[in-house]
Amino acid sequence: MKNAVIPVAGLGTRLLPATKSQPKEMLPVGRKPIVQYIVEELIQVGVKEILFVTGPGKTSLENHFDMNHELVQTLREKGKEEQLAELEFDRFHVQYYYTRQRQLLGLGHAVSCARSFVGSDPFVVALGDSIIGLNAQSDVVRRMEACFEEQDCAAVIAFEEVPRHEVSQYGIARPASDGEVFQLLDIIEKPALDEAPSNLAVAARYVFTPRIFAALDRTEPGKGGEIQLTDAIKLLIEEGEKVCGVRLQGERRYDIGNFESYFQAFVEFALADEKYGASLRDYIRSLNGA
Repeated sequence: MKNAVIPVAGLGTRLLPATKSQPKEMLPVGRKPIVQYIVEELIQVGVKEILFVTGPGKTSLENHFDMNHELVQTLREKGKEEQLAELEFDRFHVQYYYTRQRQLLGLGHAVSCARSFVGSDPFVVALGDSIIGLNAQSDVVRRMEACFEEQDCAAVIAFEEVPRHEVSQYGIARPASDGEVFQLLDIIEKPALDEAPSNLAVAARYVFTPRIFAALDRTEPGKGGEIQLTDAIKLLIEEGEKVCGVRLQGERRYDIGNFESYFQAFVEFALADEKYGASLRDYIRSLNGA
């Protein structure tokens, strides 16, 4: 699948003041900004064209994926080969596109902004604030694409198991069966604990046919006037379309939604750093022993 859409228009208010003057998606986790891990994950599974659905204050994200010839030349002249290697992502064989979500009317509305970009082709949606797998080492999108082709689905969604007491924070699946791949009978947005049909929560990755756009057109605004992507998926199911789920297998989702999850992700990625991880682990041990 050649096309992917990354919604990055949100204001990131739960991470203020860090996000007052920079996008949440550009906050570093370990050595890289969050959104770079997501781009690398998509490129590893063959994506060639990526549309960022942006909003005000996101120009640093666009600059990050542009070539900075002056910086490259300066590093080359000074013999800083290690730093040059860190800019390898500049040479990815991928084309980037950008469009504005002119009104922040929810994730469903952000996805609808990709209609012209997608055309008649199926596409991936990867949320811009969720890294899948340590250092983005995950093949879940590849497995979703395989399910999409084999099952002839209108949509495929990634799911992860969450603690039962957290189900009210997510879109939750009603699966037709157990197993790594399953058909969805229903999907419920943020159900109460006693109404949740499972503990399988949407895990920030989707594969869609363009039929999702017609469903989004018919989706009524919810709380705050927002168009919920989950509601449009639910509509597809109710209208008889085949929608499947694929479980995360061994990989963890790092949802950078608040400072607690951000700090945890940063520490885990930093501890896995080949150069500095061991010394950082020793440092943390010394603090614990203080």
